[in-house]
Amino acid sequence: MTDVQSVYQRGLDGPPLGPNRRGTKRVAIVGAGASGLCNAKYLLQAGFDVTVFEIGSQIGGMWCYNNDSGRSSAYRTLHINTSRGVTRFSDLDFDPDTQPFPDHYDMHRYLVQYADHFGVTPRIRFNSRVAQVRPAFDPAREPPVWEVELADGAVERFDAVLLATGHLTAPLHVPELQTFGDGYLHAHDYREPEPFVGKRICVVGVGNSACDIASDVCVTSPRTVLVARSGVVILPKLMFGRAFTDITAQIQRPYIPRKIRQKLVRFLVWLAHGDMTALGFKRATALSHVTSNATVTTDIAYRRIFVKQGIEAVNGHHIRFADGTEEEFDTLIAATGYRIDLDMLPPDVVRVQDNRLDLYMRIVPPGWPGLFLMGFFNTDTALNMVFEHQARWVREFLLGNAVLPSYAEMRQAIADRTAWYNSQYRETARHTIEEEHVRYLTDLKTTLKAAAGRVKGQGARAA
Repeated sequence: MTDVQSVYQRGLDGPPLGPNRRGTKRVAIVGAGASGLCNAKYLLQAGFDVTVFEIGSQIGGMWCYNNDSGRSSAYRTLHINTSRGVTRFSDLDFDPDTQPFPDHYDMHRYLVQYADHFGVTPRIRFNSRVAQVRPAFDPAREPPVWEVELADGAVERFDAVLLATGHLTAPLHVPELQTFGDGYLHAHDYREPEPFVGKRICVVGVGNSACDIASDVCVTSPRTVLVARSGVVILPKLMFGRAFTDITAQIQRPYIPRKIRQKLVRFLVWLAHGDMTALGFKRATALSHVTSNATVTTDIAYRRIFVKQGIEAVNGHHIRFADGTEEEFDTLIAATGYRIDLDMLPPDVVRVQDNRLDLYMRIVPPGWPGLFLMGFFNTDTALNMVFEHQARWVREFLLGNAVLPSYAEMRQAIADRTAWYNSQYRETARHTIEEEHVRYLTDLKTTLKAAAGRVKGQGARAA
C-alpha cells in the first residue's frame, strides 16, 4: 500500500467486531453502482444472504456509459477527479495499464472486476426495477421486516434494506432556463461534442460537469460562455508532476487544524491558477464543493471560453447577463445539479425536503431500524473510500455489534450536523449533503466506537 493509500485507507482493514448477534440474515441492496457493490461485498463476507436489485442490465451505475438504466450522467470524455491510487477500493487495485485518472471505461471495468472478484455478481438481479420499499413491522414492538416490491408486482421480504441508488440521477431544472426552448438540455443528457459543432453555446454552472462540458465543446464552437453565478475554486489535476489529490492527501489529516488544511489547499490552487477573479470568476467568499478540471483555465486564457457572472433574463435564444450584455445562442446546457429522488420510499419513512435528508450520520433514518441510505453525500475526496467506511459502519449494526443512539439523540445529532454545515457552506441545494471527509470519517469511527460500547453496557446490565 502506497503512502497516499495509507492516508485514506487507514482503519478499513480488520474483521468484524464480533459474530452476528442479531440473527439478521436477508439483506436487499438497491443499486449495483460503486456503493451498492461495496456494501454487498462487505455483507457477503460477514455471512449475510444478499440480493442486489439493479434497474439496468449492467454493473457500474453512473460509470456505465450509455447505461440502459437511464440513470447515468456519464459523457464520453468523463474522467474521475481523483487519482487511481486514491480512487481504488482498499482490497483491489486497478489493472496496471489503467491511466492515472481513470475514465468511465476504466471505472466500469474496475467495478465489474470488483464484483466478480468478491462474488457479488451472482447476487445481482439485473433488469429489476424496485417500485417501492416499505416497512412491514411496527418499529416500536417488532423486529425489522422490509418489503421490496418490484415493477412487475413481485414482493419479497428482507431483514434489512440498503438503498444505494445515488443522488445524481434526477436532473434539477431551472424553469427560467427552460424557456430557452429548442436547444435546451440538462448536463445529465450531454454525451459528446459532435452535435454541437459550429453552434454558439452557453453552459450554466461551474461544477465539475459544467467545466468539463464547456472545455469539451469550446474547441469547435464559435462562442462558448460559462456562467458562474457564485465564486469558485478550481483544483488542478496535476502539480509538481504529481496528481493534485495525492499531494492534498498529505494535508488532509485529522491532526492538522481544519483552517490550516483549507489555507494550504487554497495556496496550492493559487500557485497553479493564480487569482480566480483574473479568469473572470467572482471571489469565493464562502465554502463550496470544489471543482476539479485540467483544461478549463487554459481554455479561458486562450479565449475559447468566456466567463459571465450570472444571468438576468432569458428571452428565447437571447440571454441577458448580469453585466448588462446580451447574446444569442443556439444551445443552452444547464449544469444545474440534481434533486434527490427517493420516490420508492413512503414519505412517512424518509421525506426529502428542500433537497435535505434527515439521516443520522448521513445513513440512518431515525425510527426505522433496518433501513440504510448509502452514498447520499458529497465530499472532497474519492467516494469509494468513503463508501467503504460507510459499509463497515453499517455491517456492525446489522451484526448486532453496535447499537444506535436513542431516537431523540439521533435527531439532535442531525440538527447539530445540519447547523454546523449551514454555518460553513452556502445554503444551496448542492450543499445539503456536503461532508468534509476528514470530519466525516472521524465521526463515523467515533460513533461506531460509542455504539459498540452500548452493546457492552447492555451485556453488563444483563449480567
